[in-house]
Amino acid sequence: MRSELPSVDQATVEELLAVRPAEVSPASELSFCRNVFVPLTTACRYTCTYCTYFDPPGEASLLSPEEVREIVRDGADAGCTEALFTFGDDPDDRYTEIYDQLAEWGHDTIHSYLREVCELTIEEGLLPHANPGDQTREQMELVADCNASMGVMLETTADVAAHSGPRVKTPAQRVETIRTAGELGVPFTTGILVGIGEHWADRAESLLTIRKLHEEYGHIQEVIVQPVVENERWRGGEPSLETLRRTVAMARAALPDDVSLQVPPNLAPAGEVVDCGIDDLGGVSPVTADHINPDYAWPALDRLQEIADEAGVPLTERLPVYERYLPAEIRSGEFDGNPAGSPETDEEWISKRIREELSADSAAGERYRAVIDGRSSIPM
Repeated sequence: MRSELPSVDQATVEELLAVRPAEVSPASELSFCRNVFVPLTTACRYTCTYCTYFDPPGEASLLSPEEVREIVRDGADAGCTEALFTFGDDPDDRYTEIYDQLAEWGHDTIHSYLREVCELTIEEGLLPHANPGDQTREQMELVADCNASMGVMLETTADVAAHSGPRVKTPAQRVETIRTAGELGVPFTTGILVGIGEHWADRAESLLTIRKLHEEYGHIQEVIVQPVVENERWRGGEPSLETLRRTVAMARAALPDDVSLQVPPNLAPAGEVVDCGIDDLGGVSPVTADHINPDYAWPALDRLQEIADEAGVPLTERLPVYERYLPAEIRSGEFDGNPAGSPETDEEWISKRIREELSADSAAGERYRAVIDGRSSIPM
């Protein structure tokens, strides 16, 4: 694990701090992904003070393969394409019951179990997008080929009190996970949290760190700007709309055009930041709750259409892996089973397993291609 964060040019930080919403251009369209949340385990080594997702030892849950299968089948029946595996960071040795259950199911790590349920998910007709928190190279390699894309929130490069405790979350670990994804060629989603004790310069440095990693590897498909929200564990306040708008504008100015920008529509007034440069409304589920933020319900899919209509731009559905990472033969429907690079990079971003599913002569393959071709529809 590298112990230091990438260096960031302070003059560029100052330039970014001067950016305001009026200085960025709105996107020409908005996208979203239809998904199901699969909260695989609520066990987590960290105890961040803003997070309601983790449960204490003795109370943490672990979904069984049968439970996962039921969730993803419901998602496939509802026309979803993504199974978002939410995940507490690799639990420490206090979670003995979780490891006992894993052993009973034939696994010595949570990551080998993640692979099993990702394979199950593909069989049931959804594309996995796993967010397992910090991962070593070995852990990510174990599951990367059965995921269409993966992700982890950077959150912030600052050392904030909200991350403190006996098992402190460190920015360097998060950055190393994002770097590992780049080294392995995994299309990746990351982002920052706004309002957890970081300062404006920290936000700028976090965004520039993400940009630097993308410039090195080209793997960052999307960046989320997510405001912290009040919940049963967090009473530290929420960022104002003005703060959110300015942060989103900074993100758009900091990031290359080929990196999409999202605000979660259940946690933020998405319609109020469209002019600040977002081009995506995230993964939204017509089936499951947001298990990370259970107090904040997803908007109905027709509300996303209203946001786009109010902004005067089209709304399109996307897959969990962005189209720019798909090779030409997938886009054209001429896949022959052999790996090929994307038209932009000549790199192999999608595993053969996922390529085969995208091109399969099946209900799932047709659903994926309908999204790629723009033939999917939003229920009104």
